[in-house]
Amino acid sequence: MIVQERVDYLIIGSGVAGLRAAIELAPHGSVCVITKDIVSESCTEYAQGGVAVALSDEDTIGIHFEDTIKAGDGLCRDEAVMVLVEEGPERIVELMSWGMEFDKSGSKLEFTLEAAHSRRRVLHAHGDSTGKEIERVLINKARSFDSVKKYSFSYVLDLIVHDGVCYGAYIIKDNNIVAVLAKATILSTGGTGQIFSRTTNPAVATGDGIAMAFRAGAAIEDMEFVQFHPTTLYAPSAPQFLLTEALRGEGAFIKNIHKERFLGLYHTSAELAPRDVVSRAIVSELVRTNSQFVYLDATHLDKDYIKVRFPMIYTTCLKYDIDITSELVPISPAAHYMMGGVKTDTFGRTNIKRLFAAGEVAGTGVHGANRLASNSLLEGLVFGQRAGKTALNENVNYSLIKPADIKLSTETVTIEEPAELRSLLRKLMWEKAGIIRCNISLNEAVVILEKWGYILTSHYMTRYENEIKNMFQTSFLIVTAALYRKNSIGAHFRSDFPEKADTSSHHIALSKTQSNGIEITYKG
Repeated sequence: MIVQERVDYLIIGSGVAGLRAAIELAPHGSVCVITKDIVSESCTEYAQGGVAVALSDEDTIGIHFEDTIKAGDGLCRDEAVMVLVEEGPERIVELMSWGMEFDKSGSKLEFTLEAAHSRRRVLHAHGDSTGKEIERVLINKARSFDSVKKYSFSYVLDLIVHDGVCYGAYIIKDNNIVAVLAKATILSTGGTGQIFSRTTNPAVATGDGIAMAFRAGAAIEDMEFVQFHPTTLYAPSAPQFLLTEALRGEGAFIKNIHKERFLGLYHTSAELAPRDVVSRAIVSELVRTNSQFVYLDATHLDKDYIKVRFPMIYTTCLKYDIDITSELVPISPAAHYMMGGVKTDTFGRTNIKRLFAAGEVAGTGVHGANRLASNSLLEGLVFGQRAGKTALNENVNYSLIKPADIKLSTETVTIEEPAELRSLLRKLMWEKAGIIRCNISLNEAVVILEKWGYILTSHYMTRYENEIKNMFQTSFLIVTAALYRKNSIGAHFRSDFPEKADTSSHHIALSKTQSNGIEITYKG
């Protein structure tokens, strides 16, 4: 028998978007935040560079808007970008009123420059620990409300959707299945980086929200656009630790194994070119020089300043016997951020009633084909608040749902050698659907994914197995969209279609058919 619990508002995920939504909802009813790990374990905590916002004297909302549009390579939705840049300053000021401590020069906020920004507009905290500081402030604020409860180490199996309406979600809690019913449900589960063998994302980023929303009937959009961060640590004993773009903003160079700068050959902005350009340039240079890595060089910069400005990067690299102030740092690209996701409007609403999405799991169109650096934390704050505020209007009486509508298959199986299968999938996606793609590689990925298709139709009782299921579902969506888009734009680059096309500005939306296939919509 499935146990039932009732809350007013259910939030799945505890990153910046989920916590901001919880804070918005807390004064108006009971809020339950579900997280499969500790509350602070999310992509938010690992965000180093900072948060972009038009608050400096040299900046304007209009300039931030134009930089975002330009980075998005023609695929941003103007309305979503305008919401981001107009409401962003209010969200940051609000955050500071709750105790957020951004770095300052004297009494003034200190702004840094990152790639594709035309102004120094990126705020940072404790040098390179901005996400961790924002997470701290939001957790403390959420904890100040008695109406907010959290279920840590609880795993969401699927959404409860009946007749196009979301009533909550099934979760595994203390080895039991619980149906948590709510007036409104907000997905804020973050990204999908773990489906690639190289990623900056934490282990929790397995595409759960996108996969469960697709299974429930939600439209999924822009899945071909995966941003690969060009500079992550490449060392045998080290994790794929991100080296923030702000290092290049402060003057660090990228060099090949012959210790030659090369990015100027690929883009006039060299080290400050958009991330997709830098990542592809590095891949091209790796092939040309038959090497596994290139170098990040900050040795010409002031040593004391680097230690103070990037303390986490400095100390982390020292753990692996690399002193970034005096040595070249071996780097290679890694999967970093998902531009697409569950399709929403600018209020977080999906095509399923009473289901909302915010943050990296959502596809608002704000990032277009390529995210502007440091817009992600701002997106979580702005659209998390908007989703929460809009969810307040969902005053449907959830007691109207009948017990017969709360049903979930209890016939579960196990995956043989799950760790090996997960590794094979990650290698497949990195090699066949990574930074540079083509018809041959993508079709090879489809053939292998279809061999493992049975995983998508089975039910499992462990977090690890369900993560694998969601990783496969998300991979199918990415490969399907990448195959269908026969042009190159932003982070999506096909070597067989390297140019833009008349349809480049169109969006690809994917939905589940009645036969569990994928319906594709391709339009502007």
